[in-house]
Formats: sequence, structure tokens, C-alpha cells
Amino acid sequence: MDVVVTGIGLVSALGTLETSWKRLLSGESGIARHQPFLELERRPLALIGKKPAYLITLIRQVLADALQDANLTLPLPDCGIAIGSSRGFQANLELLAREGRGKREEGREFPIPNTQFPIPNSQFVNFLPHMGAIAAARAIGSMGPVLAPMAACATGLQSIARAVDLIRTGECQRAIAGAVEAPITPLTLAGFSRMGALANNGCYPFDENREGFVLGEGGALFVLESAELASRRGAKIYGRVSGFGLTNDACHANAPEQGGKSAIAAVNQCLKRSNLAAIDIDFIHAHGTATELNDRHEALLIEKLFHPGVAVSSTKGATGHTLGSSGALGVAFCLMSIKYEMLPPCAGMKKPGFELDFVRCARSAIVRNAVCLSFGFGGQNAAIVLSGDR
Repeated sequence: MDVVVTGIGLVSALGTLETSWKRLLSGESGIARHQPFLELERRPLALIGKKPAYLITLIRQVLADALQDANLTLPLPDCGIAIGSSRGFQANLELLAREGRGKREEGREFPIPNTQFPIPNSQFVNFLPHMGAIAAARAIGSMGPVLAPMAACATGLQSIARAVDLIRTGECQRAIAGAVEAPITPLTLAGFSRMGALANNGCYPFDENREGFVLGEGGALFVLESAELASRRGAKIYGRVSGFGLTNDACHANAPEQGGKSAIAAVNQCLKRSNLAAIDIDFIHAHGTATELNDRHEALLIEKLFHPGVAVSSTKGATGHTLGSSGALGVAFCLMSIKYEMLPPCAGMKKPGFELDFVRCARSAIVRNAVCLSFGFGGQNAAIVLSGDR
């Protein structure tokens, strides 16, 4: 069964879907130096506004935009939901922790909670990891299945894959899928900084002098429908989800498996399920985090599996690394490439560190099939093929 995309809602440091796409093609970046937390140093970040966003605010925004884009009216009682986030409501939980710092007693600090929480204690359940997906279901009046995948940086692609399964198995004919992140918190910044993963100056995916990633916020949600339903209601179609591959290294907490066997298996599964060969792929939206290790492993994978002339780009130099939602942003940009026959540039690149056909400036091209790749901590590997409507 063909599953098609009939609506997209997106927000990034570059703006909404159309604004982000236009600014991306013009070579702009949403990255700037910020100091949202006084206890932490000023550094490059990809903020949507002047201060870090809240997850539920972003979910509501992109959900409304996706529904409007798909020309759907509420309620949607039979619609499935697969909305993930690798960080969930961590920002809210950190705020609660700061508000509940202990009192000093006999010269020592004890973790005695402060009763003056920003919300009633009974509302703590609203910050559980799956509650963003539940909030979306409530907003649209859905009583269908609700999934909330968490797969590190592969969360966005895994969410879309699970929604495709819901439609192909007949559980529902329509689903809203994707991922949204509001990950700019003191703990996230401090943790990645201690790991040495964050850039000090900027994000340059696949560049010879790359120095790490820049944390960003945002996400994308998609209205997925069976081709039959979309045709019946005369919906516009961005493209098809032809196939996907999901694997796990089962190797290390934050480093990829050295041989890349599991990542290669994910791409091969994706191509096989799409009934395509590597030569059929016109564009690769790479994970491209701008870290030394990830970019090297991904470049080797692309060199091994795809033909030398395939166009490659990573947009994290413009949007920042939005962690679990980065794959969802990548899928949106692949669909825009198919629609407008334009390839987005590998933002931030100055001197390529690998011999691949990187898109240095916006490039005109007919895109029949595009692959989006995501690789996350814990060895989470995901690949998905987006194709033009037949």
C-alpha cells in the first residue's frame, strides 16, 4: 500500500516550512551566539526565539501548520499518532528541580522539595515522555493508536516509520507523525559540553575543519495517508514514503560500531523495501552532525553504498542539531527538494573533508528518490526513502 505525505508542519531556527526552505536555499543560517543560562558560557545555538522554547508550544504550532497544510478539519477520531522526542519535557523537569532545591540544615543541603512548584504536583504526569503525543491526540480528537518513539537522533525517522506501519497494516488510513525537540537546557548543554561534542564557533558538516555540532530546537510533523484516501479527497501530495530501514549497533553508548555493519544494514533494508537500487537515489540528506567521528563514518558509508555522483547535503549548519527531530526536518527538506526540484546546500561547509558530491550552493535537480539518514546514540540507525508521486 502506498503511503503519501499530504501535509507538513515545520519550525526551526530559520522559521516555518516555507521560510526555512527559502532561507536554506539562500545560504542563511539560524545559528548565533547566545547565553540563555547565566551559569553557562555564551556559545553558538540555533534558537527559534530569543529564549529556549517549550516542547508543548512547538508541538501545537507544527501540528496546526500540518493540519492546515493538509486541508483537514477537526475532529479526526480515527487518525493515528506517532510523535517522538528524544528529550521530551526535560526542560520542564529541570525547572522543577531548580524550583525544588533543598533547604540548608545544619550546614548541609538536603533535597527537601519546595512546595512552590510552577505547577501543582498532581500535574507532574504531564511531563512524562509520551505526553507530547497524547497532547496531539487530544488536540485533534483522535481515539486511534498513539505512539511516542524515543530513539535518540533517529527518533524522527522511527516515528515516521511506525506511522507508515499503522497505515499499511490497516489500523488507520491516516496518521500524524514526526518529532519535535526543545532540548536547549542547562543539563543538555553541560552534558554535551563535557563530552566535547559541541562546537565553539559554528557548525560545518563534513568540513575538513569541523569542530562539533551546534544544539538547535524545532521539529516537523507530517500528515500521512493511504494513497487511496488522499486521492479520494483530492489532497495535494508532496511524495511517497517508499521504504525505511531501522537497526541498532548493540555496541556502545555514544560511538558508532567501527565496521558500520548495522548502519549499512539499515540502508540496505531501506532500499530493498523501497524496491530501489542505490543508483536510483538522486539525493542524500545526510545526518551530518559535524562531529569528527560521525561525519567520517557516514561519509565512508555513502562512499561504499552509493554511486559517486549522488548529491549529498546536511542542513545542520543552518538549523543546528535538533537531536531527535533532526531526521524529521531532513524528511521535510527532502520532500521540498522533490517538489521544487532544488537541492539545499551543505550549510557551513568551507573545505570538504571527503570526496563526495556535496551541494555547496542551492542546485537545480530533478529528484525522483531521496534518502534521509539518521544515526543516534546507542547505535540507533535509520534510513528512509522519499519518492515523487507516481
